[in-house]
Amino acid sequence: MTTDDRTSKTGVARRAAGSFSPYTLHVVGIMLLILITAGLGVVNPYLTRPVFDDALFPQSGAPNMPLLWTLAGVMAAVTIISGALGIVQTWATNVVGQRVMRDLRDRLYTHLQGLSLGFFTGARTGEIQSRIANDVGGIQNVVTNTMSSVLSNIVIFVSTLIAMTLLSWQLTLICVVTIPFFFLLSLIVGQRRRRVTAQAQEAAAEVTAITHETLSISGIMLAKLFGRQNQEIERFHNENERMATLAIRRQMTGQSFFTMMQIFFSLAPVAVYVIAGYMLTGSFSPGVTAGTIVAFTTLQFRLFWPISTLIETSVELQSSLALFDRIFGYLDITPDIEDRPNARRVRPSDVRGHVEFDSVRLSYNPEHGEQTVENGARRWALNDIDFDIAPGQLAAFVGPSGAGKSTISYLIPRLYDPTSGAVKIDGMDVRDIRQESLAGIVGYVTQESYLFHDTLRNNLLYAMPDATMDEIERAARAAFIHDRIMELPDGYDTVVGERGYRLSGGERQRLSIARVILHDPRILILDEATSALDTASERHVQAALEPLMRDRTTIAIAHRLSTIMSADVIYVVDEGRIVEYGTHDQLLETCGLYASLYQEQFDNGRVESRCEDGIVMVDGNILPHDDILAIPAAD
Repeated sequence: MTTDDRTSKTGVARRAAGSFSPYTLHVVGIMLLILITAGLGVVNPYLTRPVFDDALFPQSGAPNMPLLWTLAGVMAAVTIISGALGIVQTWATNVVGQRVMRDLRDRLYTHLQGLSLGFFTGARTGEIQSRIANDVGGIQNVVTNTMSSVLSNIVIFVSTLIAMTLLSWQLTLICVVTIPFFFLLSLIVGQRRRRVTAQAQEAAAEVTAITHETLSISGIMLAKLFGRQNQEIERFHNENERMATLAIRRQMTGQSFFTMMQIFFSLAPVAVYVIAGYMLTGSFSPGVTAGTIVAFTTLQFRLFWPISTLIETSVELQSSLALFDRIFGYLDITPDIEDRPNARRVRPSDVRGHVEFDSVRLSYNPEHGEQTVENGARRWALNDIDFDIAPGQLAAFVGPSGAGKSTISYLIPRLYDPTSGAVKIDGMDVRDIRQESLAGIVGYVTQESYLFHDTLRNNLLYAMPDATMDEIERAARAAFIHDRIMELPDGYDTVVGERGYRLSGGERQRLSIARVILHDPRILILDEATSALDTASERHVQAALEPLMRDRTTIAIAHRLSTIMSADVIYVVDEGRIVEYGTHDQLLETCGLYASLYQEQFDNGRVESRCEDGIVMVDGNILPHDDILAIPAAD
């Protein structure tokens, strides 16, 4: 199916109908129930004529009570059976409809989980939540009731039309001549409703996004600290007003049309009475009796009611297509991080931890190629990154903010894929390793540790769901957080609150480290793991990191050079390139960017490094630097 087919009204409708394909047998059963129920629904109105003409007012004069009892019994039985079948039909249609909605939510959530980090950095969380909750929820009535409603009303319409024709084809012709006009108007109204519905859902998504952003702990703290509550209230009020206005427009769109339609249908029996009167008083009276007129007007209501329902349903279907458009819009996003067909499963125990970058380039917008900077030059987010980290080494990446340090680390667990070049673990391209295996190989500790609003135990079990309590406690002790947990009233069953805000920053970070210890990865990435902590918390976290780093390949990203001076190798990153590398002492001797960064941080400290005219001074001593290990800076 082409893009145009997917986004066209017919294509969207076809895809929406395809959501029912897993439940074909259920749908067939529902159709049979509808046929039986609709067929039975015609029986009682059609029996009205013999009730009047043959039982109540026969030509003999006296009511025919045996026949009346028989007809009344049949009508009662039909009513009871129809009611029972209607209950079964309603249950079955709701089961199928809810399962279709469940499948859509599952597909949407599963698909979103498969998208790369780049999608989420460009999307608002509230917008994503709105697609799953509001948009899928908005099609509930259509998915749950439309299938049975359309089919049952078509069957009712056809069967009723046949019964009315058998009673009087002349009156039937008069009744149905205006029906095509109403269906034509319904298409116009439906298209308008679809446009308004799309706007209303966008407004609802904006309200959800504002709510998520401003009522989170971080958002509410920011508003209070900067005194922006009134502005946030005003922003919410404006979007809420817009959503309400569009909701009113959606409800009122075509309301005059529906009113006109209802008035016409209500007056139609009056027209039948008048026309029948002329037929009875004229010379042409083709078998029209009082019973015929009563039965016909009863059937007429059964004819106009499904017509009215079908027209309203067609309008609702037009509206629902706007919601399906938004749902399929997410489902049509192609994941840019996928397992290759021949991707391998790799056990963490078989991994040594050799990490290699081979001529890696990355653009965050690969379809646009290189990124443009203000002066018109071209650059990449990462450009020609080459390095080789031996198993068990501690490699550090330093450099100015925005240089690309974290971006390098994102490529190892495949949060992004390189635009060109290869990222390898033990000689294997990470794209040839299944993502689930890669997640078991690489552990990541970020600057801001994310915790779920759950117990401490469950937050730790996220790394290893089948871990025993002994294993959990060993990991917590290794991270120097066990004693603090035991001081809490509920111990490991303490609920940490939204994003773990009931714990201090250092405690959250140590809990995050305990989670990674439990995960037991072969390659550990520390992304500014201590930069946001105070000195005391940093000491605790550093102590927790020591056992975690032991016997693993560790990649540390840091601004504080004091935390990485003992690294086996330090890579200095600037503007997406590695401009220097070596040990701490070697980089000081090169008088390059690292030495400059070091001087900025330790200008008033024990060590003073000054580079002038090719001379490197450390503590007042001139150091030789003939053997410079750093690679030259990029042009």
